[in-house]
Amino acid sequence: MNNNFLQIISNSSISKALKSIAEKVYANDRISSEEALTLYQCNELAFLAVLAGYQKQRRFGDQVFYNRNFHIEPTNVCIFTCNFCSYSMLYKNREAGWELSETEMLDKVYSYDGIPVTEVHIVGGVHPKLNLDFFCELITKIKQHRPELHVKAFTAVELDYMIRKAGLTIEQGLQKLKAAGMDSIPGGGAEIFDSEIRKQICPDKADAKQWLFIHETAHNLGIPSNCTMLYGHIEKYEHRIDHMSQLRDLQDKTLGFNTFIPLKFRNSDNDMSYLREGTMIEDLKNYAVSRIFIDNIPHLKAYWPMIGRNVAQLALTYGVDDLDGTIDDSTKIYSMA
Repeated sequence: MNNNFLQIISNSSISKALKSIAEKVYANDRISSEEALTLYQCNELAFLAVLAGYQKQRRFGDQVFYNRNFHIEPTNVCIFTCNFCSYSMLYKNREAGWELSETEMLDKVYSYDGIPVTEVHIVGGVHPKLNLDFFCELITKIKQHRPELHVKAFTAVELDYMIRKAGLTIEQGLQKLKAAGMDSIPGGGAEIFDSEIRKQICPDKADAKQWLFIHETAHNLGIPSNCTMLYGHIEKYEHRIDHMSQLRDLQDKTLGFNTFIPLKFRNSDNDMSYLREGTMIEDLKNYAVSRIFIDNIPHLKAYWPMIGRNVAQLALTYGVDDLDGTIDDSTKIYSMA
């Protein structure tokens, strides 16, 4: 890897700007937002792969991480209207939706008795009837049945709604969920932080400031989390960099993020179907720039149900070290797209 770096830096066909970035990566120095834009605008995929691969190798060597997990999606009925979503059904028009009872969700957990799963991932639509007390009781019963099972639950959007509806502060609500047995929170709902983009794709749910506040509060309470970015729709490279910069800044402050997960926009069966999906090359470039720019979040995940197994495998050469988990065909959030 060191030899590859020396070859890149000495290669006269690479611009001075790219050589400077390579030197900073080699020296383990942080790159700027302007340099991240230079990388996004670079068409030298091999160059990006070497830089991102070096960052990944320096931290994890050849290791690739996954867990043995399954998903519970309590409902796809949602009060919000995100234009990119192919999963949710509006609460006022929910004939095609589902609402799982506590018994049905616990039966899902019981179905894995004797199977060496390590995590249950609980996310879904924002349903007004499934409140904080309901979910605290559910988590408590899961932990009573299988104490060692890691419970990763609820996006910041779900948390914002259920905690506000309970009349509690974010800190109080998270403390209550932690006491019930919630171990960590996923990174969904971040989308793109830019306010003008959010107005066009998800105008009515928790904004960027609230998303970041919820995760910061969780970190301060000892609840780790992941973070995401929805890319490949109407945003520009500058919006992605601004989004990742805010995540990087919060990580500097709390060190509470475990994993960054770029999420690809899929255009089937949603209100943004007129947009063309990004290419595989764009996916790989995005993984590479993410790994190079976000230097303080340990893991970079290629979520294989979203991009397919073959592309996820290829992404391992572009800085990715995490493939999520076994999942066992237990999520519909991307399969419905």
